[in-house]
Amino acid sequence: MKHLVNLFNTTRKWSLALGLSAVSGLSLSPGLVGFMALGSIGLSSQVMAQDEALVIYSSRKEPLIKPFLDAFSKETGIKITLYTGKDGALIERIKSEGASTPADILMMADAGNLGYAASQGLFSPMQSPILEKNIPAHLRDPQNLWTGLSIRARTLVYSTERVKPSELSTYEELADPKWQGRLCLRSANTVYNKSLIASQIAHNGEAKTEQMVNGWVKNLAAKPFAKDAEVMSAILANRCDVGIVNTYYFGQEMAKQPEAKIALFWANQDSTGTHINVSGAGVIKHSDQKANAQKLIEWLSRDPAQTLYSEANFEYPANPNFAVSPQIAAWGEFKADTLNLGKVAQLQENAVRLMQKAGLQ
Repeated sequence: MKHLVNLFNTTRKWSLALGLSAVSGLSLSPGLVGFMALGSIGLSSQVMAQDEALVIYSSRKEPLIKPFLDAFSKETGIKITLYTGKDGALIERIKSEGASTPADILMMADAGNLGYAASQGLFSPMQSPILEKNIPAHLRDPQNLWTGLSIRARTLVYSTERVKPSELSTYEELADPKWQGRLCLRSANTVYNKSLIASQIAHNGEAKTEQMVNGWVKNLAAKPFAKDAEVMSAILANRCDVGIVNTYYFGQEMAKQPEAKIALFWANQDSTGTHINVSGAGVIKHSDQKANAQKLIEWLSRDPAQTLYSEANFEYPANPNFAVSPQIAAWGEFKADTLNLGKVAQLQENAVRLMQKAGLQ
């Protein structure tokens, strides 16, 4: 039976490889076209699938992950086929493919996404002393279904022309009336805000968190934006004075505009610490390459991958034994929240209901 499943998986992998031809304009059967259309997932790697190759579904964009995978393949000889797509589409695709899925690994940003994938039964537990040694427990799923591999903080960003750092302190303080008409936020639809609110619920309870979000809504200078980059653009355009963004988006913005008059402020340093989250990965339950899949995830938890996360992506290494790049070091050290991200994943629905009740769009 396993032989038949493996044979079918191999066929699926070759079918996915044929998707490369689809990109090149060759004709495909209607069935294969429909298969490729499912979930609007794109083929992002030029590596031809082979029976022993790893297949990765990733919601992280190709430039953020392909350099790591190329380095792994060069070191180990294990070939990789990478497909990128939206978080929800990838999860639904793996669910629909069931036992015949060609995917061996699912990579996603944010514990909220990873936790949801785990709740849908997509992952197989990883028993890995290497991951337990390299990645702190609060950045891993309590049942070892997924692990964080890189960190970003979600913290305050402000205009250095109109705000003094002494005016800033916490996420909760942004609900104060002194920020009325001065606050910009990203939409409540983003998982990044869901996770931030979930962490606040875990620390402060729903009533206090709702009070905070109500204050944020009253202080908004503009309708919530679709992207973190738009929050920073609004601050630079004098539409607002302060916002909340992920640190790697700030790093990308400063790489484009080194003289931009914005800066980061580390929130909640006298209490819980600044909210952090991860990009991470899990081994697919129906993978026929579980050993190599875990080998890749373990490889990503050490050098050179951990160094690349910092130097190439403006992210913090999840492995505390690695230093950050000089660009990130310039932002200063901060106290990070050590709340287990598994708890953040569990409270996603509570966070959504709370933001809807408070009217945060």
